[in-house]
Amino acid sequence: MRVGIVQMRMTEDRATNLARALDGTRDAIAQGAGIVCLPELFLSRYFCQVEDAAFFELAEPIPGPATEAFAGLAAEHGVTLVLSLFERRAPGLYHNTAAVLDGVDGYLGKYRKMHIPDDPRYYEKYYFTPGDLGFRAWNTRNGRFGVLVCWDQWYPEAARLTALQGAEALFYPTAIGWHPAEREEFGAAQHGAWETIQRSHAVANGCYVVSVNRTGFEPDPSGSGPEDGIRFWGQSFVAGPDGGVILRLGVDEEAVAVVELDPGRIAAQRHGWPFFRDRRVDAYDGILRRFDNGE
Repeated sequence: MRVGIVQMRMTEDRATNLARALDGTRDAIAQGAGIVCLPELFLSRYFCQVEDAAFFELAEPIPGPATEAFAGLAAEHGVTLVLSLFERRAPGLYHNTAAVLDGVDGYLGKYRKMHIPDDPRYYEKYYFTPGDLGFRAWNTRNGRFGVLVCWDQWYPEAARLTALQGAEALFYPTAIGWHPAEREEFGAAQHGAWETIQRSHAVANGCYVVSVNRTGFEPDPSGSGPEDGIRFWGQSFVAGPDGGVILRLGVDEEAVAVVELDPGRIAAQRHGWPFFRDRRVDAYDGILRRFDNGE
């Protein structure tokens, strides 16, 4: 399983972002990638910093124009692509969705982001309806994997349910960074928590984790001030089944990298740490309650 990750900056122009994403994908393919993943919502800047109905115009159906733009690359090179897109399902009904393309078979299916944040500069609940397709793993010509999206990263339930479907790798297209005013005081801790939780998914499930972030500063779309916005922290990484970091990109760099993942490591890891074997599936009813305080 040769995995390519494309860490990139986004501009205000959709056509430019599409062209650069296609170039990054071609670069990963040239380096031998069989699966290529792009960052979350790579066709635009991260518009969820504000609540503005004008941004619904960025959405499109899936499959649709974006999947069609990448279909030729997938078919020509026999590669599998993970594309994070703003899905227009119906007027007033939108999703944060990852589409999977698989070689000559083209569009294979989609995953709709299940966990939707609502935090300062991450006002996603205004735009996105929570996913209703459940957690999924796909058999592709280049391996079996699952896709989750950004805020899903913080939920061990999502990683577990995807891994239990036989996913050898969990892909996380991502858009996360620092509020500039917080970076000096909280930046290291925030980034450390983000990486640690995902590496823990690799350990707990004995599988690979591939997290692909954007990079660069994106100002508040409302134009509130030159220092207002998000500085995306890059640092896309790949973790092995033991949680060790196999690859980590830089903070501010745009980069394309390819890493070879050995599925044999999954069995070896799970033989030594048989967490799936020792799960007490008869004792987990409480996980279905919001909070177990008797209410």
